Amino acid sequence: MNVQTKKYQLIEWITSIQDTRLINKLVKIAEETDWWDNISDAEKTSIDQGIRDLEEGRYVNHSEARKHYEKYL
Repeated sequence: MNVQTKKYQLIEWITSIQDTRLINKLVKIAEETDWWDNISDAEKTSIDQGIRDLEEGRYVNHSEARKHYEKYL
């Protein structure tokens, strides 16, 4: 199912909603700001560093990390 089809299904579902509480929740979600605007500068810096690390090849794949941390799981 493509994105357009999913959008149309959501529109159909939303237009059939009778529950005011649910409608208000959906409106609130639609009005929320981008999550990036709600995180701290330290979190933004950490995310940016992680992206740079990935771009520069400084990462460990999942299976290697799992082997290393398996004893703690």
